[in-house]
Amino acid sequence: MMRQMFNEVASNKLKSVLLICVFILVIGALGAAIGIAYGNAYFGLAISVIFSLSYSLIMFFSGDRMLLGISSAKPVTKQEHPYLYHTLEGLAIAGDIPVPKAYVIDDTAMNAFATGRDPKHASITVTTGLLKALNRHELEGVVAHEMSHVKNYDIRFMMMTAVLVGVVVLLGDFLLRTFVWGGSRHKSNNSRSSGQLQVILIVAGIALAILAPLIGELIKLAISRRREFTADASAAVLTRYPPGLAAALKKIANDPDPLIDHANRSTAHLFISTPFREKRGFVMGLFSTHPPIEERIKRLEEM
Repeated sequence: MMRQMFNEVASNKLKSVLLICVFILVIGALGAAIGIAYGNAYFGLAISVIFSLSYSLIMFFSGDRMLLGISSAKPVTKQEHPYLYHTLEGLAIAGDIPVPKAYVIDDTAMNAFATGRDPKHASITVTTGLLKALNRHELEGVVAHEMSHVKNYDIRFMMMTAVLVGVVVLLGDFLLRTFVWGGSRHKSNNSRSSGQLQVILIVAGIALAILAPLIGELIKLAISRRREFTADASAAVLTRYPPGLAAALKKIANDPDPLIDHANRSTAHLFISTPFREKRGFVMGLFSTHPPIEERIKRLEEM
């Protein structure tokens, strides 16, 4: 198990690079399609690459602060929440990583999330509802789960995924609007062959604009669900007490009011459990940010 956890860090770093490569190809295709619509594929490709790089750099260095602001998370001191700090410090030592900063959301819902681009710039946020409802072992399990996201570089991986999906959505929407409202501005001769080619390009561009964001979102959600299982297993290794996290997840699953006031679809994948009311069904499962909590509890209880 320990060897598997260590390998997960290296795997996440490699997959981060591969993921970027895949999304760059999709972004390049969208940019080229936009360029074709305006008469110059290379110009569209260049603009999309510049936009993507700029947006990615901004989110990489300031995305965590934006997410904390969106979630209305407030920094807390050791004097305000001493046990939360002691738990963070103890698990950070056990995990051999810097102690993450502590944030709290004033909300009755029981939830938590981690963010930051790497372990040196990480933070862990919990709700006041979670702090009130969980005992020591349960809180350690939840914090260990979020600490595992930090240690395994999940937070960087998922932040990059979300950023790249956002770029694909923006470019796809722009391309779709270009074809629907503006039409192709590419001017060539009036031959039948050029007209047929233009029709093919328009159809392909519209299909790409519609499908690319959907596929990108499905990839992001599938990655997010798998990362939750990994973080659960890592937390069990970190605390040496799987029942603690299992008991915490049971309480979270039975929370009568799981809705978090300041959560939204762009931040939902960060939380230990979905901050919205779960909907059952195969199709809804494809668009879920988390695996079924019952399956997570079962795996922990079998450890």
